[in-house]
Amino acid sequence: MAWQTHPWVAERQGKLRIAVQVFPLPDDPNPTEAALEAARVAEDVGLDGFFIGDHPGYHIDPWLHLSAVATTTSHVQLGSVVNCVFHRHPTMHARQAADLDRISNGRAILGLGIGWNVPEFAQLGIPFPPVPERQDALDEAMTIIDGMFGPEPVTFDGNHWRTELGWIGAAPVQKPRPPVLIAGAGKRTIRQVARWAEVANFGNSTNTGNVKDADGYREKIAAFGEACLEIGRPPDSLLMSHFTSWMMLEETTPAAKAKLDRYYPDGLTEEQTRTRIWGDPGRAVSHFAELAEVGFSYFVVQIQDARDLTTIRLLGDVVRPRVTRG
Repeated sequence: MAWQTHPWVAERQGKLRIAVQVFPLPDDPNPTEAALEAARVAEDVGLDGFFIGDHPGYHIDPWLHLSAVATTTSHVQLGSVVNCVFHRHPTMHARQAADLDRISNGRAILGLGIGWNVPEFAQLGIPFPPVPERQDALDEAMTIIDGMFGPEPVTFDGNHWRTELGWIGAAPVQKPRPPVLIAGAGKRTIRQVARWAEVANFGNSTNTGNVKDADGYREKIAAFGEACLEIGRPPDSLLMSHFTSWMMLEETTPAAKAKLDRYYPDGLTEEQTRTRIWGDPGRAVSHFAELAEVGFSYFVVQIQDARDLTTIRLLGDVVRPRVTRG
């Protein structure tokens, strides 16, 4: 097949863009208010994307809230990094992505992953299969989703998912469909990304890649390129996106350290020392510059307290002008 670069990717290749993903804290008395205000600030300060994590077992539902955000914003991109493929039937993921794309006038991104949170699977009453089975389910889901964005209804009968004449009907604004972002950087996931996705997203946490240094990032990015070439796909049709598990910024380093200590009074674990980025705006600038050097051009920064508007504002007002281009 002849690969065509998705317009969303083409607009961002060779440029640097910063987006945020928020989680209202579990004890937030009004998490909807927190998410909507965070989205307003993210758009006001010029960030590229606003994402809400998909953990309905213990957080607000992303699709409902992103639909609300779509009506109060005009240009920030919207999605979830990432939706667990088991949280909804693939026909619903396709339907919700198409609907959000129309509500937002072409700003939806469909993030997908195989899931990892065992307690949440139990909360939702979903079996937690081994990794190979979850990866099989992702392939089947994308077969259905891609089919539903095609010109004719799709019928599919797999081991995990099935549909008879699945069809969206009302088409999305983006063509041929909203861009798909798949999380992870394991060997099979890399091949799945090359086959199905417009965006590869991973970081240095165990859930998204477990990469510990710059050489590790370069090796992973090279592996994505090789997987694309193996199926005849131009590597530059795939956008490389980095996921920062939690960023905490303040105007000064001492103030940022005080914020870190509030969230982590017992200190950080070894992995958290790698995945939590805290400090003044200069620390964030260095963080993104190092990642851009190895080949990333899109950055999704998770903020696990949606009311930390200071970090969002500093990312947009101070950090973004110093690291983005084009």
